[in-house]
Amino acid sequence: MPDAIAEVRAELHALHRTLVDNGLVAWTSGNVSARVAPDLMLIKPSGVPYDELRPEDLVLCDLSGVAVTGTLRPSSDAASHGYVYRALPEVRGVVHTHSTYATAWAARGEPVPCVLTAMADEFGGEIPVGPLAPIGDDAIGRGVVETLREHRSPAVLMRNHGVFAIGDSPRAAVKAAVMCEDVARTVHLSRQLGESATLTAQTVDALHDRYRNHYGQGDA
Repeated sequence: MPDAIAEVRAELHALHRTLVDNGLVAWTSGNVSARVAPDLMLIKPSGVPYDELRPEDLVLCDLSGVAVTGTLRPSSDAASHGYVYRALPEVRGVVHTHSTYATAWAARGEPVPCVLTAMADEFGGEIPVGPLAPIGDDAIGRGVVETLREHRSPAVLMRNHGVFAIGDSPRAAVKAAVMCEDVARTVHLSRQLGESATLTAQTVDALHDRYRNHYGQGDA
């Protein structure tokens, strides 16, 4: 287990840099977590700048968000990440960002409509809006789970707050967060030109199925 956790620490450290490189976070905001055992996760410590973050700084927590080793306090979102892991056993990575365009949609309380083939591929429909929830306990996690259970999207815009994304790995969750910002920006720009062309439900279903089941190299 110690060696496995060390490997996840290195991966999470690199993924936090990916958030910075893609412009999804500012200063100390945002975080990535990973499930490392059925009842344990690693998450970014609270208030530590990205350029000072080290793999050994990532905090090992139980799924209530309570640190089980070390002296650094975990992210204020730890309880919500833990709630997601408790409620959705298949999830192994959770990401939170305040990326500019997606968070602008969250500030409006408006889902990003599925008007792009890339959205149909990755999200299987619109990127939904979750409820406004207080920070510091598991309320955000409850809103994330309740919202995503009604959608195929791996990302949710938490009202007046930002993006939460999930995946079967931390990397998959980060990918969903990156794609969420990309399509939020593109759909915003398209609105400046007028009405966007809609995709039919049948087209969305076909694109999502192709992407999930046939795109890429598979097991080859």
